[in-house]
Amino acid sequence: MMHPQASEADVLEMVPPEAEQAELFEMESEATSIRFEASRLKAYEVSQSEGLALRLVAEGRLGFAAVSDVSAKGRLVQNAVESARYGEAVPIRFPSPQPAQAVRVCDERLADLPSARLVEMGRQAVQSLQEAEPEGQVDVHLERRVRRTSVVNSAGTAVVRRSTVLSISVEMQRVRQDDVLMIGDYYSTAMWDEQYPAMLARLAQKVRLARELASLPSGRMPVLFAPAGAVVLLLPLSQGLNGKNVYRGTSPIGNRVGEQLLDAKFTLLDDPTLDGRPGSGAYDDEGVARRRRALIEQGVLKGFIYDLKTAALAGTEPTGNGERSLFAPPAPEFSNLVVAPGEAPLADILAGVDEGLLVEDALGLGQGNAISGAFSHPLSLAFKIEHGEIVGRVKDVSIAGNVYDELKHIAALSREREWVYGGMYLPYVLLPELNVVSKSG
Repeated sequence: MMHPQASEADVLEMVPPEAEQAELFEMESEATSIRFEASRLKAYEVSQSEGLALRLVAEGRLGFAAVSDVSAKGRLVQNAVESARYGEAVPIRFPSPQPAQAVRVCDERLADLPSARLVEMGRQAVQSLQEAEPEGQVDVHLERRVRRTSVVNSAGTAVVRRSTVLSISVEMQRVRQDDVLMIGDYYSTAMWDEQYPAMLARLAQKVRLARELASLPSGRMPVLFAPAGAVVLLLPLSQGLNGKNVYRGTSPIGNRVGEQLLDAKFTLLDDPTLDGRPGSGAYDDEGVARRRRALIEQGVLKGFIYDLKTAALAGTEPTGNGERSLFAPPAPEFSNLVVAPGEAPLADILAGVDEGLLVEDALGLGQGNAISGAFSHPLSLAFKIEHGEIVGRVKDVSIAGNVYDELKHIAALSREREWVYGGMYLPYVLLPELNVVSKSG
């Protein structure tokens, strides 16, 4: 734990005595952004931002205000006091100092990485995909961000965090008559690790596999979700595990803690203690100590995630999942969603599928009535599996189901796992059968 800057303590001293509690959040950020569009370097930008956000409780009501001008402390306090007059009555208690496990989320090698190196990485991504598909147009976005945040409150908590993040988004589009091929991937890290070439190699392999087209009949069949494709299953599930939805009564599993919810093969963790991950950290954005937490263990529902406000309203304890931007108050968010691996290697799982579908990516993630567990998605990238082999890309295919039904019966989880979408560490997931609709069948 580090000490806050003097200016932060000054703001708390300016809070009028009618406020029983106060909390100040400060953020400073510098981002270097590089974009390639249609395989050409398009933009290079460096942006800086900073600001203050103040929450206070007066007569049991919660107020919030934020400013991007860090010198406007008086206006910040005045706005927060005014907000509290009309704010929601919340029995919130800002945390007193807590011990926490140290987590590495800052790497000076990444902070000091020359811009020329970022440009070189972008060119490498373009070259890798163009070698796999010369007709493809490649878009790349690289961002290196160095961020400092601090939280101080009237209960004595003073937490400062400095973090680094490198993110790389790569997309390729190839149009050939009525065949549009879109392939993409995303990589992020808080530590310089030289792992991005592995992402490029995976993308290039997908491009090569996509050259051959295959037809697939409609019906119920085995479906193997690649880690990126498995987000189709994780997003509805994560909404049900969010304490805000539990408190509102919209989560379909809010009253099922302790029940056998899913297949015993399935264990899901929220783990903020992993070194080098952008979602990790010793404390959340409210100064609450974080820890590794099982949400679903061997299929049994164990609990949900909460920030301070949602926990107070629900009459439970916060879980260290309060995340915020400068101009929005904290809300419950997952750190790193981790699904425990299975025992079988991917090759063995594939070999056991006589005819089925491999889902690599879907369109419309998070849309529709996801809170119910339902999903229905057209697939942007999927392959036919035949006699244990990937034989070609399938077009115009959709899948549908409900995670609370489908995940009760899992045929296999792979030993291999991949980081996808920055904050999910997932294996391949084989469902014994799922509804598949194909225009070709």
